[in-house]
Parts: sequence; C-alpha cells; structure tokens
Amino acid sequence: MNALRDDRIKLRHLQCALAVAEHRQLQAAAESLSVSQPAVSKTIRELEDILGVRLFERGRRGAAPTAEGERFLRHAAVSVSALRTGLDAVATRARTAEALAVGVLPTVAPAIMPRVALALRCALPSVVLRVVTAPNAQLLASLKQGRLEAVVGRLADPEQMTGVTFERLYSDPLVLAVRPGHPALTTDHGLGFAALGAYPAVLATQGTLIRHSAESLLRSHGLAPPADRIETLSISFARNFVLQSDAVWFVPLGAVEPDLAAGQLVRLPLSSAGTEEPIGLLLRPDSPQGPALAHFVACVRAEAAKRRPA
Repeated sequence: MNALRDDRIKLRHLQCALAVAEHRQLQAAAESLSVSQPAVSKTIRELEDILGVRLFERGRRGAAPTAEGERFLRHAAVSVSALRTGLDAVATRARTAEALAVGVLPTVAPAIMPRVALALRCALPSVVLRVVTAPNAQLLASLKQGRLEAVVGRLADPEQMTGVTFERLYSDPLVLAVRPGHPALTTDHGLGFAALGAYPAVLATQGTLIRHSAESLLRSHGLAPPADRIETLSISFARNFVLQSDAVWFVPLGAVEPDLAAGQLVRLPLSSAGTEEPIGLLLRPDSPQGPALAHFVACVRAEAAKRRPA
C-alpha cells in the first residue's frame, strides 16, 4: 500500500469493514455503528476503491470477506485495537492525574519554588502543579475560597488570618541589590547608608510590608526615602531597571537569591539587620490533605529547613 492510499484511509473505513465482517450483514453492521445501511455501503465502496480490491462478496445471504478482505481485516483489527489501547491509556492517565494549586509570594517564589516543584515531581510525577503568584492578601483570599490548597506567604493581620493556619518556615531579610560594576562597589572610603542618596532607589509601593521594612531601615540610619526613586511590586521590571541603571534595589533576599548566586546582581555590603520578615506555610485546617498536598507540604518544609540558621 503506497503513501497516497495510507492518507486516504480513515478510522471510519476500518471500523465499518470490521463491523461488516463481524455481523456478515450490512444492516446489522449499520445498527452496531448507529448509522444507516446506505452509509455502510458507501464507506465499504470507498475503502475498496482506495485499496483497488474487493473486500466483501455481497449477496442475498449477506456479506462475506474475500481472500483479500481476510488479509486486510487481520491488519485492520490490529490497528484499531492498538489505537483503542492508546486512547484508554491516555484517558486513564487523565482520570488519575491529580491537580494541585498553590500560591506563593512573588518575592519568595524564585528562591524556593523551583526546587520544591522538582522534588514534588520526583515524588509524584503525575501531579499537575499550578503555581500562582500574587500579593499576600490576594493569596489568602484565594486560599479561604478554596481556589488554592496552600500558600507560602507572610503572616497577615489577625482579621485576615481567620480560618487559616500559619507555620513559620524561615525569615527573609531585605538586601540592597545593584548591578555588577555599580559605582558604590568601588568606593575607596567604605560604603555607608548616607552615600546611597547619590543613587536612585527602587522601593516597594506604599502600604506593603517590604516598603515598611525599607523605610524602617533608612530611619534607623537617620534617612528618609530618597526623592529619586521608583516604586513597584514587579520583580521582573525592578530587576531589569536595576541592571540598566545605577539604582539601588531594596528587595527581599528570596526574590534575588538566584541572581546573586549567578553574579547577575550584587549585594551591597550594608547591614539590613532588623528587616527580617517571617515566611510561612498557610493552610486551611478543615481541608483534608491528599497525597499531592501532603508531599508539597513536606517538600516546602525540607527546602525551608535549608534556609534556617544552623
């Protein structure tokens, strides 16, 4: 059979031929396929025209396969059976695959979520993991509404914590990140906070915990937020802005840890003691933990343990 013939043969041709061979009557075959008898006759004729051979001898006693038909039907049965086996395997996998939706703060996700996701995939490769990044309040609301199974975020005000539990995992301090080759890195007299006024700052927006921590750090050194500043919660925008300017980025360590490790960004040698914010695992206590959620929690705890001081 050449390629042209292969392209013209459809699954309906094979199913129709197998039904006729099984029932030996066009009408019975049509009923088994839920089509009309003329449709069966037309389909068989199409298949015989494509193959260039007669597959059935039709008469008053029904339809009997010819010698060529017998040979073709053996291969057709194997092909249809293999296709059904493949479809069943896909359908079974789709039915058994478990989906897990979790929320993570944008400033936390870069540091821990890739390794957590890899560990979860090793333990449960069939689980479909959906990771949502959003502000803490939005993640908490989604958790309470059941759209998320777990959240890796921050402790919120008591009224926001109603109906959820918080398990402290580790503390994440602010760092002051700049591009490699930043002029503040080449000072001969040591870098102090007062010298930061010469450079634009990238700060979180007003009303956020990150912004509050940055302002508290500056106040502890007798400084106010610089007038020359960019305010944003976008990690990607802030990162690219800092890489293309002399800006100093006040950012949680977890948001830039991969960039610091790779040398894409550099941490200024200034103490940020007192800016540590607790990062924790938030769950609904009334929600049952299936295997996927239980493994996710275990993976998060294991990754967080590496970030705590010995």
